[in-house]
Amino acid sequence: MSSKLAIGIVGLPNVGKSTLFNALTQKSVPAENYPFCTIDPSVGIVAVPDKRLHDLAVFSSSQKTIPAAVEFVDIAGLVEGASKGEGLGNKFLANIREVDAILHMVRIFEIQDETGSEQTHVYGTIDPLRDIKVINLELILADMESVQNRMIKLARDVKRGDKESVAENSVCEKILKTLESEQLANSINLTEDEEKIVKGLHLLTSKPVMYGLNKKTGGKNLDTNNPDEFKKITDEITQSGSEFVVIDAKTEHDLSEFEGDDKQMMKEDLEHTDDGIDELIYKAYELLGLMTYFTTGETETRAWTVKKDSTAPQAGAAIHTDFEKKFIRAEIISCHDLLHSGSFSQARSKGLLRTEGKEYVVKDGDVIEFRV
Repeated sequence: MSSKLAIGIVGLPNVGKSTLFNALTQKSVPAENYPFCTIDPSVGIVAVPDKRLHDLAVFSSSQKTIPAAVEFVDIAGLVEGASKGEGLGNKFLANIREVDAILHMVRIFEIQDETGSEQTHVYGTIDPLRDIKVINLELILADMESVQNRMIKLARDVKRGDKESVAENSVCEKILKTLESEQLANSINLTEDEEKIVKGLHLLTSKPVMYGLNKKTGGKNLDTNNPDEFKKITDEITQSGSEFVVIDAKTEHDLSEFEGDDKQMMKEDLEHTDDGIDELIYKAYELLGLMTYFTTGETETRAWTVKKDSTAPQAGAAIHTDFEKKFIRAEIISCHDLLHSGSFSQARSKGLLRTEGKEYVVKDGDVIEFRV
């Protein structure tokens, strides 16, 4: 697949951003299986958890299993004033421009841990809404500058009445008004034509955002110690059209070094009942507008990543460009139907395995064999 499929992890210092990234990289997969991925120490190529893949591999007695993957990018740290180049501001903003979506890590545990030792927050207090606002404001200020610069370039053509320039300038005015009210560009309802214009502006605040609310096992966490304040935070996030995942980044990092029974024992010892990291990975995958289809056989069962609403030929391009160019038809069955049928021949006799043409829109969980 040609698109980069990357989600950038952002956050203030000491909110658990790097701890989470390190936990995610423990779930990384070999880069050679994913030619679209970048090999870089700040990039983790992370397997998307999917029980269907395991079940299909058992069904086919496959020698090899390859999961779908998503890139997480550890973005350079941010300080207030990043939009003006403070700290690593320029690098921070440049790195965000290169990703497709943002995972905004926010700390919801208090300054002291269970041992009483200090865990310094850059502002000395825990206030998630303030922290969210600090980062969002830096992105807003950077976008305001971009939009204003674009409007300056459009001014001459707007003056002479060029239709395309007038239309683009109108969208810029709409965005600027939103940004000036300290709202993100992704909060605006746009027409299809307006969306195309906004895409060309490459705005930081037009990217989809999800929030990772970082708690700490044994610590004072807002979700348990101050549920009213926690609800205020989550309500604001959902009202903005974003999702959130509550995650204990440090515990997930500690657990990432264990497998199987050892991992289960560690979870019990730590009284850690959440599977926050798997939920976070899957939600990140969905945030990027992605879904999965499968190919399966004795040699290999593999999960392939495609954009939602892809046609069968477009989905085939994930395997090889020839599968799109020379597409004739595809044999398709849902993963659920195949597993419950017991075999391909049984599925065929029940009429569940069907032939589809170029217009077919692939569904999440389809098992596909392409004919070229």
